Amino acid sequence: MEYLDFELPIKELEEQLDKCVVLGSESEIDVSDTCKQLEKKLEKTKKDIYKNLTAWQRVQLSRHPSRPYTMDYIEAICGDSFLELHGDRNVKDDKAMIGGLGKIGDQTYMFIGQQKGYNTKTRQYRNFGMANPEGYRKALRLMKMAEKFGVPVVSLIDTPGAYPGIEAEERGQGEAIARNILEMTRLKVPIIVLIIGEGASGGALGIGVGDRVLMLENTWYSVISPESCSSILWRSWEYKEQAAEALKLTASDMKKLHLVDDIVKEPLGGAHSDRGTTFKIVEEKIHEVHEQLKKLSPTDLVKKRMDKYSKMGVYSG
Repeated sequence: MEYLDFELPIKELEEQLDKCVVLGSESEIDVSDTCKQLEKKLEKTKKDIYKNLTAWQRVQLSRHPSRPYTMDYIEAICGDSFLELHGDRNVKDDKAMIGGLGKIGDQTYMFIGQQKGYNTKTRQYRNFGMANPEGYRKALRLMKMAEKFGVPVVSLIDTPGAYPGIEAEERGQGEAIARNILEMTRLKVPIIVLIIGEGASGGALGIGVGDRVLMLENTWYSVISPESCSSILWRSWEYKEQAAEALKLTASDMKKLHLVDDIVKEPLGGAHSDRGTTFKIVEEKIHEVHEQLKKLSPTDLVKKRMDKYSKMGVYSG
């Protein structure tokens, strides 16, 4: 398991506990009391560290290499019922944006989300989770298909941003994202958005308009990454921690600003520390939110969604 710099005290205690267990199993020395003390100390250290995380530390957790990605959630929640759909019917199939039909219980959903890679080869294949215009057009095609058949949409966001290459701009990156935002505001089926990792810039917004927008506890959502913000304001990446604090990008910040609707708690240590529990929490949350939204008529859904986004940014002194 990989540890982040602020998790090193946890690593040290876990190594001590492992040695204690091995010593007890390989000798006649009774180390049960010592092991229990180490377990208690480890639990306390974890609670102390994870309840006082800074904005930058949460950014680091959102990028943890062991953190589950979009396909991990879909495969765990839907099992064999997931059917991936491909292509934007115009240019090609964007591997950074995945989508398809899957079931939770007896309810069918249209799942859409960015997919990152697990190693160098798959990261290149998935373009590091940065979608091209055809990715957003594929997402829109699938959302319109879901609308046609009355299937609710679940959008899973995890991207460092839309792909900024020249060829992406030539094929209309800005227009594709803007079109998705427009069409999602008036889609006549429930849209549930979950930020499961990084939620950066227009790359996130392109599939991020929803009736309910939820953030996992250790994720971030912002117009720009802390590193890029630091490089613009201070001409250096060294101030990324200050930038992360100033951007107010954590789940609690977003909730206070009424830009997201709810925070989904993660297991102690982050989503990667207990994947099974994380998948179960997300599955239950999707079901819970859909039960609320399915009671609304298509007209009410669209009206409430538009009212919600119209109120964002309104300030009265």
